[in-house]
Amino acid sequence: MPPTLLIQRCSPLAIIPDYQSSGAAGLDLHAAIEGTVEIAPGEIAMIPIGIAIALPSGHEGQVRPRSGLASRYGITLPNAPGTIDEDYRGEVQVPLINLGGETFTVEPGMRIAQMIVSPVTHCQIEEVDALDETSRGEGGFGSTGVHDHAN
Repeated sequence: MPPTLLIQRCSPLAIIPDYQSSGAAGLDLHAAIEGTVEIAPGEIAMIPIGIAIALPSGHEGQVRPRSGLASRYGITLPNAPGTIDEDYRGEVQVPLINLGGETFTVEPGMRIAQMIVSPVTHCQIEEVDALDETSRGEGGFGSTGVHDHAN
């Protein structure tokens, strides 16, 4: 039996999230707005979803961009993926940023993001004087190689 996600409607405009296909990883999140919201290039708008949730114990909600909005219009999340903690009970809202070149219009009921419900592991924390060595060591961003696909 899969874990249960409890959803409370906070707005009559809310559309209860659902999986769009049997193989979909994410639940689509819909804009619970009365009228359109325009997001100019470079701007961020907080879009209410109209629901509050209770995630299953030991899980988080990862809010991610929708690939079609990102690839066609440059609409994404400035904190992607955003995390909804299992103990948060407020209304879910999605910050959208317009990285495209044209003003984007969010329509009422539009699918604007997706949420993946994922297990979370809590670790035991132990402070040590030194960490084990690896072949990578302290190499950070780009240290394992960057391929130039332009050539």
